[in-house]
Amino acid sequence: MQTRGVVLIPEDLSYAPWPQLAKQAGLRTIALHNWRGVAHVTDFIQKEEGAAFLAECETLGLAVEYELHAMSDLLPRDLFETEPTLFRMNDDGQRVNDYNLCVSGERVAEIIAERAVKIGRILRPTTGRYFLWGDDGKPWCRCPQCRDLSDSDQALIVANWLLKALRKEDPKAQVAHLAYLNTLEPPKRVRPEEGIFLEYAPIRRRYDIPYAQQTGAGYSNPLDLLEANLDVFERSTAQVLEYWLDASLFTRAQRPRPSTVVKIPWNSEVFSADVRLYAEYGIRHITSFACMIDATYVDLYGEPPIKEYGAVLAEVLKP
Repeated sequence: MQTRGVVLIPEDLSYAPWPQLAKQAGLRTIALHNWRGVAHVTDFIQKEEGAAFLAECETLGLAVEYELHAMSDLLPRDLFETEPTLFRMNDDGQRVNDYNLCVSGERVAEIIAERAVKIGRILRPTTGRYFLWGDDGKPWCRCPQCRDLSDSDQALIVANWLLKALRKEDPKAQVAHLAYLNTLEPPKRVRPEEGIFLEYAPIRRRYDIPYAQQTGAGYSNPLDLLEANLDVFERSTAQVLEYWLDASLFTRAQRPRPSTVVKIPWNSEVFSADVRLYAEYGIRHITSFACMIDATYVDLYGEPPIKEYGAVLAEVLKP
């Protein structure tokens, strides 16, 4: 199934019509995202309002997924006191429990596999696609065993571990490798197992001109990185995770940060050009963060351009 979706945080569902709005726009997927630990989403899903959200999505035929920064939940930080070698080494040669983990041992693989299965039992995506990302843009391990592996390589090692574990419970499970910030470069030393799919999230881009026209960040063309990732990962399953609708991104970008959410700077021409560009690369799974488009946002600015968003995706991504 093609993905035409939005990614929300639980608080965004204070705007109760979200599932209906997504359905009317021709979207197929709503994913929930966490700003804190995984409990940000598991707590919501296990409450009455979470159950009602899932039931409504099922009735409307909307798929539900969970896109989560999860490493601090997969490897609890309090294990550092007794098992510091599970955790990453920083550039100064010190073991630290701040972000991510060390990928050089079997013990850490066993721990995160067990915890991923437990999370998956609560947050079971209706698509079989699991998103258990590294800590948000944070560095990976620099120990002697890991230092020759890029952050992308290390993130892919973990994704491969998670796939193996989750398939014991969900035989058709697929697991995302997130290409984002420090993992935007493709992995070079590690290969994805069958069932790993690319999720490409170009957060450091402009939204006033099409993506294809942008340069910088050490490469002549931003599409070089997309092409390089598509040389490693299966093109037909690759997903783009964009920010066209992400009020949280545009609010954070304001300096000084405003006291309330800002209106998204929606640009129809840029959006349409971007979608058509991704489609030219064979990508048929496209979603966007739409965080902070909640009841307060709608009171301030009215409904976001979800219908236009869905209509373009449906037109460009049609079989």
